[in-house]
Amino acid sequence: MKRGTPMTTPDFRLARNPFGRLTFTGPDGAVHEGVIPVRAFPIAAPEEGVALVGAAGRELAWIDRIADLPGDTRALVEEELANREFIPEIRRITHVSSFATPSVWQVETDRGNTTLLLKGEEDIRQLSSTTLLIADGHGIQFLIRDLSALDKTSRKLLDRFL
Repeated sequence: MKRGTPMTTPDFRLARNPFGRLTFTGPDGAVHEGVIPVRAFPIAAPEEGVALVGAAGRELAWIDRIADLPGDTRALVEEELANREFIPEIRRITHVSSFATPSVWQVETDRGNTTLLLKGEEDIRQLSSTTLLIADGHGIQFLIRDLSALDKTSRKLLDRFL
């Protein structure tokens, strides 16, 4: 499928093999095992622009919008993306151990409550005027999608580090 071409029905088929890996069957009947969906813009546009990449790293198909896929194919792509990607979204900052770094933060995320270690202010990256990506001292990336959606206490705590 060419990029930019609106997709109504994909010209490929996805399934799981007996080992749980994605199998891609193209319009020519060629079968590719170990296919991985990769988002083009995982934070800015997570539901748009997904490449299906073969085991050799070659793009096999392009999906303009995940929502346009048939239900069973969409479910496989979303499930595989969820298994590959782990970027908890911070909903609330409940406590920080210190306003100097390193500091330990208690946060509520879309995946539950957790603790993160902020080693330095440089570990907070501003992606846009409202979006932040925070690198935890253990290598986990945390996302704040919309600063204005945070409660007043969370914004106040965060402002001390920005």
